Amino acid sequence: MRFWVLLLALAGVYGWQHRDTVRDWISPPPPIVAHPDRKVVLFATSWCGYCAKTRALLNRYNIPFTEYDIEKSDEAHANFERLGGRGVPLVLIGTQVIHGFDESEIRAALQ
Repeated sequence: MRFWVLLLALAGVYGWQHRDTVRDWISPPPPIVAHPDRKVVLFATSWCGYCAKTRALLNRYNIPFTEYDIEKSDEAHANFERLGGRGVPLVLIGTQVIHGFDESEIRAALQ
């Protein structure tokens, strides 16, 4: 009995940690069709998990983007700060600046 309770608890924790993936399995989001004249720029770092999620989202829908690592380029870091960068990722879509990973905000800006 304890085994099943432990297994159920572990499944619940795993489901909670990966709720975005589980939600997409149950109810897939509609595809993103990017506006052709909105340039997408991603300011990120190599170690950031939310930067990886942003990359994955853009790649999943074949959205072309330019990425700058703010730790490897002084120019990229200066542009990041000029845009009000407080943390990564920072996504620039056209003239709209998105701070952090927010899938719904990224989707809205791309439409």
